[in-house]
Amino acid sequence: MKSYQIHFIRHGATAANREGRYVGVTDTPLSQEGIGKLEDMNRRYSYPGAPVFYVSPLKRCVETCKIIYPQVTPILVPALSECNFGEWEGKTAEELKEDPKFQQWLENGQKTAPPGGESGEDFTIRVLNAFDKLVEGMLRTGTTQAVVVTHGGVIMTILSAYGIPKAGFYDWIVGNGCGYSVRITPGLWMRDKVMEVYAKVPKDLDEEQDGDLKYIRNIVREAADRAYGTGETGKKT
Repeated sequence: MKSYQIHFIRHGATAANREGRYVGVTDTPLSQEGIGKLEDMNRRYSYPGAPVFYVSPLKRCVETCKIIYPQVTPILVPALSECNFGEWEGKTAEELKEDPKFQQWLENGQKTAPPGGESGEDFTIRVLNAFDKLVEGMLRTGTTQAVVVTHGGVIMTILSAYGIPKAGFYDWIVGNGCGYSVRITPGLWMRDKVMEVYAKVPKDLDEEQDGDLKYIRNIVREAADRAYGTGETGKKT
């Protein structure tokens, strides 16, 4: 039976990642450090290829795709953009800690939205609808492989909803320039809306021995905790 593979890659690092700022739809570019790290990873490791590339239209994702896959023309998918943090875009948790609306959002980000932004529920619906259409198109056209270059929150949302083995939102955190490969079997997808997560991207990257990447992953985890809340402290997303 024919199967379909999708390779998710998180964009490279930005200055905001390092500073722990809420940057969702703000169109910030990669930092020079992020560019250098991606170029180094691309030299050292093997990224998967595909006939089609779906990319968030934000600069940090477009630039990431161009560094790893310089010859391709990506298809931009606006609905695969990161969560909209509204008036809190560009700010840190420290700057927002006295705002009562921020505290409400930390307690229940699924139902509560930042002023002028998206709730976790709205973000999830948008992202999953976009991904469903992407898979639909692949099945309809017989396109058996695709690369998706997008944001950490987008990847975490999709894999926590559809990925097997089942795992929580935070279990799918990945470092900049990293991601996962999934395999979709049409019958299983149509029946149960699940897909097998079978490999990390890039597959030959040993994250446990890469000190720099481990540092970046820790920054990502801290930023995700601030952005989406964490089950470890009882907060909901």
